[in-house]
Amino acid sequence: MPLTIVVTLVVAPLIGGLLMGIDRKVSARMQGRIGPPIVQPFYDLIKLFSKDTLASTKIQMVTVYLYLTSVVLSVVMLVLGQDLLVLLFVLALGSVSLILGAFSVRSPYSQIGAYRELLLLLSYEPLLALFVVGVYLATGSFMVRDIFRLNEPLLLTLPLFGVTQVLVLAMKMNKSPFDISTSHHAHQEIVRGILTEFSGPYLGIIELTHWYELVLLLGMTALLWATNLWVGVALALLSYLLVIVIDSVTARMTWRWTLRVGWGIGIPLAVTNLMMVYIARV
Repeated sequence: MPLTIVVTLVVAPLIGGLLMGIDRKVSARMQGRIGPPIVQPFYDLIKLFSKDTLASTKIQMVTVYLYLTSVVLSVVMLVLGQDLLVLLFVLALGSVSLILGAFSVRSPYSQIGAYRELLLLLSYEPLLALFVVGVYLATGSFMVRDIFRLNEPLLLTLPLFGVTQVLVLAMKMNKSPFDISTSHHAHQEIVRGILTEFSGPYLGIIELTHWYELVLLLGMTALLWATNLWVGVALALLSYLLVIVIDSVTARMTWRWTLRVGWGIGIPLAVTNLMMVYIARV
């Protein structure tokens, strides 16, 4: 188990960084550009860690490390086949800590970004919670390891959660049209939003955490086809590619629209699938 944890801590960010590089390359190609090399995210991360360590408040420093710790712990719990419900609470703690870090400074851009990130949290957390409930109804357990003991893929029982997981991935990774809390371009109306007041190594830690988080979300998507590892990986990568395409062909929408999608489309789909499972069991 210690070796598994060490391998996870090392391999997960490497995979996450490469996926971020592929994201940039595919997005550039779709826009008729060559784009940066796939390893560019690693160059950017090294540059961030080489800068001076500056923070507007001490709270920022604490929340950044708490964000990293909670997401890394969530990834390890997933790999070790632990309780999905506990994993969800640990992951939510990290999201809240980042929001508190943005709220701890007086920058209006950071404050607005924090408010919008909170709205995103209210949009995707119910979908993740319902996904965990769906896993429980299908397996009779919240443990990840029990999903691998199923005789048929979870996706056949929870097909609509394949859609909600794509929504969660887009919202969690701040992809268009759900990039309401932060922007990849500083000339936008919110500058960098929730990330405006983070810089240097602290911004590097946040970016590194995003890599872990991406691997975690794709891993949870792969659980929908846990009976075959390669098919599960392919399903996760297909979902990620779909998110990249949606991000490239859509523009940022308002926070009201984001809530309508999460609560008006995502939750009804999830609840409908749960009812299907319940009726089938009865």
